[in-house]
Formats: sequence, structure tokens, C-alpha cells
Amino acid sequence: MKLFNKIRLQTPESVELELTLAGIGNRAYALMVDYLYLTLIQLGIVFLWFFASIYLIGFIERLAGSGDRLQLWLIAILLFVLFVIYAGYFVFFEVLWQGQTPGKRRVNIRVIRDDGRPCGMQQASLRALLRPVDDLLLIGVGFIVFGKREKRLGDWVAGTLVIQEEQAIAEANFSLSQTAHSLADDLLEVGDLSLLTPDDFAIVREYLQRRNTLTSKAKVQVSRNLATQTKRAIALEKVPQKVTAEVFLEAVYIAYQEYASRYRQGR
Repeated sequence: MKLFNKIRLQTPESVELELTLAGIGNRAYALMVDYLYLTLIQLGIVFLWFFASIYLIGFIERLAGSGDRLQLWLIAILLFVLFVIYAGYFVFFEVLWQGQTPGKRRVNIRVIRDDGRPCGMQQASLRALLRPVDDLLLIGVGFIVFGKREKRLGDWVAGTLVIQEEQAIAEANFSLSQTAHSLADDLLEVGDLSLLTPDDFAIVREYLQRRNTLTSKAKVQVSRNLATQTKRAIALEKVPQKVTAEVFLEAVYIAYQEYASRYRQGR
């Protein structure tokens, strides 16, 4: 089974790293948050520029009699300033926060170089300059969805990856519903837990640990896909009605631990 798209990197120090790629859902959510902040900043600049322009044009008209040419120059300068803020926002935060923007920090994702090193000024600048192409023409979505490394055009040019921020997670620090405990008893009887490999169990556990970092839509989709694969893995013919995919996965988690405990005790 495959839940998260992982990648192995070899660092310059010959250390092998296994990292989890961020995924289109988390990246889109982070970008929405960043664009919200960026829009507020740019609106503030526009309002300040508008009032300053009125004062300056009025002053020039009193001196020279016409401010039409100055008005065109002010508009051109404003557009340039807005673009600098647009690109500079991402460069500033990705360099200052080592690959994170406010949006990326919110969903726990980070930009790194292809060799695992932190994102620098050059990489952040290339990503920012190519962002309009990726976002406005939706080229980046295609590259991320269909590419094995989930890179947009800016990532390919800059030599970067967007990964899920690794967090130390204690064992079973997630809540399990009472319904899942009841269902787990049934799974021990009707399912063949011996067919579930330790790797399969690790994927179920990883989903339950990380599910709160996923967007609602991604959470539903991933849980359904994983529940379907897990059902096949334990040779289960059917799941009780009115049981969500998430509760089913919780039940599998509980049932497998009970099965493993019985196996170790020689029952």
C-alpha cells in the first residue's frame, strides 16, 4: 500500500534521507493562505500609493500645469512595486524561515534543495520568478500531479523539493473512537490480520498520526483509498454499514495490535 509519496535523497555528506513529499493538497492550501496575506499587503500599498499620488499630482499641476505624464509613470511604478512585493514575499520568508512561508508553516511543509540542504536566496528567487507562470497558467498543477517528485516548473529550474515537515510523534498520541474498539473485536473474527504486513500497519498508523495535517478533502480521499486497500489486504469481504473509512482504519489499528499481542504470547 502507498499512502504518502516518499523520496530518498543522498546528502553531500553521504547521508541517506527518506522524506515525505508535501502533495498537491497541502501545497494548494498553503498557497491560499500566502495569497490571502499577500493580497492584504498589496491592498495596503495600493491605498497608500493612491493617496500619495493624489497629493503629488496636485502639487505638480500647481507647478507645471499638467500631471498626465506623471500619472502614467506613477501607475507603472506601482505595478512594478506590486510585482516586487509579490516575488519578494516568497523570497523573504523562504530564506528567512529556511524554506517556509506563513502558509507553508501553517500546514507544516518546507522547501529544500534536491540534495536535502536548506533553500537559499538563489533557489527562492528562481521559484518566485517562475511562480506567475506556474500559478496563472496552471502549469505547476500538471507538473506536480503527474511528476514523480511532485515538482512545479519553478522547482525544476531551482532544483528544489517541497516536503512534509517531519515532526516527532509519540506512539498512539491520537484519539480512537469507541466505535473503532467495538469494530476491532469483529475484525479479529472475520478478517485475516495475519495477511497485514508490518509495513501495511505502519502506513495505517502513519495516516492516523498525520490525518489532522491534511485538508478535509484530502483526508476523505486518502482515508477511503487506504481503507479499500486495507480491506483487500486482510481479505475482508464487507465492512459494516454506517462505518466511516476513518473509523475502519482505527479499528484495523486496534485489531492488529491485539493480534500481534496474541501472536507474541503464543495464543
